Amino acid sequence: MPQTLTSTSMFTPCGFSPHLHTSKEGEQGGLIFQDGNLTSASLDALIQHLIPTTDYYPEKAYIFTFLLSSRLFIEPHELLSRVCHKCIEQQRLDDPVLDKARIRKFGPKILQLLTEWTETFPYDFQEERMIGHLKDMIHRIAPCDEAYWKKMNQLLQALNQKLATLSHGQEGIVKISTAVSDKLVAFKTKPPSIQREILSVCSDPYTLAQQLTHERLSHIGPEEFVQAFVHKDPLDSTKTCFSEQKKTSNLEAYVKWFNRLCYLVATEICMPAKKKQRAQVIEFFIDVARECFNIGNFNSLMAIISGMNMSPVSRLKKTWSKVKTAKFFILEHQMDPTGNFYNYRTALRGAAHRSLTAHSNREKIVIPFFSLLIKDIYFLNEGCANRLPNGHVNFEKFLELAKQVGEFITWKQVECPFEQDPNIIHYLHTAPIFTEDGLYLASYESESPENQTEKDRWKSLRSTILGKT
Repeated sequence: MPQTLTSTSMFTPCGFSPHLHTSKEGEQGGLIFQDGNLTSASLDALIQHLIPTTDYYPEKAYIFTFLLSSRLFIEPHELLSRVCHKCIEQQRLDDPVLDKARIRKFGPKILQLLTEWTETFPYDFQEERMIGHLKDMIHRIAPCDEAYWKKMNQLLQALNQKLATLSHGQEGIVKISTAVSDKLVAFKTKPPSIQREILSVCSDPYTLAQQLTHERLSHIGPEEFVQAFVHKDPLDSTKTCFSEQKKTSNLEAYVKWFNRLCYLVATEICMPAKKKQRAQVIEFFIDVARECFNIGNFNSLMAIISGMNMSPVSRLKKTWSKVKTAKFFILEHQMDPTGNFYNYRTALRGAAHRSLTAHSNREKIVIPFFSLLIKDIYFLNEGCANRLPNGHVNFEKFLELAKQVGEFITWKQVECPFEQDPNIIHYLHTAPIFTEDGLYLASYESESPENQTEKDRWKSLRSTILGKT
């Protein structure tokens, strides 16, 4: 069935390892290690561990994990402010005469940290305060090496380009129509229909499956998975860690897209007046779902199956009797929720392995069943405390979170190899869809009610939607 965020349920470099090793056990600079892995620390110690020096640079896995999870405790602009302040202190960047030799060792490292931050969490830098801290730090080290000015310009140019691309993508997401048009039911038996149907726009299942793959996750920032579940920090009784509105618009838009596709599939099936046409649409979507599975687009696969399993569609017994259902049952089995979606998770691992060893973008595509991914992250977040009883940040939890989000971010960066068809994409985004009531009425108009309950509902819907008795 269609998904909701409330019912719920990373980018790292390739080869992300959740284990941050140290040669010592126990405590080290306020960081607690167990079996060689960082497990907990105070927020101050974790911030200090992020800051490069002339002879130290944090591991990539640590940078990603901490930048991802830190927003539960401190806002990004506050974190960057503290990082810059500590760098100024430690490298004596306020001294009238700078130690150029030392800063030439430190400069490339702080520039690298800022670059990784802007590349991985660009949405953080939509705030002027973030840009201000970034520019201030580079202005302080730039007098020691002219190359730092060039590096800053390159960094800002790349950031602006990325933000512009993301902003354009967000505008496109907003345009996805949730328009419903139950009045279409009135035209079911009147040719020519005012409703264009999917088969007139795209009659090839493989082509439609390819176009559904363009519904990529590329605009979802890794931080959205954390911000979706922000609670009050128990050490701060006055406000949530994110005082501003939760920034999860892309994540929410993708869940809405899943719901739209469910209802679009159900609408396309219930709309045709003739049983033969409805059966043809069902078989078409079964083939589309199978191609989605082959491509690795599990999200669209589940949306299509969910649409076909909605009650107004599944009750069309005469229609389904004309359908070759063997392929459908196989796909249903793959996405069976039994055993916490055991079959799906097995197929996802197979697709993920194929992606790792693939030589072409076509084989690298992995689009997970998105609402289940959110649910997994939700339960991870709910099942473990952010802080330990001693006030330390539970870093062990956030390593697991970073592992899950990092895998997703790796998948979303795969460039879609299929050429986009504007007509099909436009139809998918804008074709009118029925509400649940509209679907039931269309279903009853296609195949008469079988019992008194259905007859009463049909009568009620004809009255409220069609104005008929």
